[in-house]
Amino acid sequence: MPSNFALKTMNTAHRVLLKVSCGKLGNEFGGMPSVELVTTGRKSGREHAVLLTAPIVDGDTYVVVASRGGDPTHPAWFLNLRDNPNVLVSVRGGPRLPMTAHIATPQERAALWPRVTAQHKGYAGYQEKTTREIPLVLLTPVGNPASN
Repeated sequence: MPSNFALKTMNTAHRVLLKVSCGKLGNEFGGMPSVELVTTGRKSGREHAVLLTAPIVDGDTYVVVASRGGDPTHPAWFLNLRDNPNVLVSVRGGPRLPMTAHIATPQERAALWPRVTAQHKGYAGYQEKTTREIPLVLLTPVGNPASN
């Protein structure tokens, strides 16, 4: 399982790649758009930004996976949005837009998980590494009926 240091190092490297390439590299990985997710810290109240990928894009809804590489604990960003679903999202280096994070219900996850793993086998491997069910999170623009 990746350590916090390793995860932060990967995030920093991703940001550097985006910056030095003027956004030409790092906006997509494995066919998935990169998404910067900004949450509000559940303890600190401060903004925290993390770069993720979205294996499913349905219109203006982005689905992200709280896998943390198959770690037995949820990522901090997931815990933050669980407590406060009001987030900011930037897709492929675009502007940060207000969105609502919605943790997939069991029925939604049952429909979405096979789509995620069909195209991105690594997520299935992460699920095999852990006993926790890896959550999926739907990010929808504020004002979109799906976000309410």
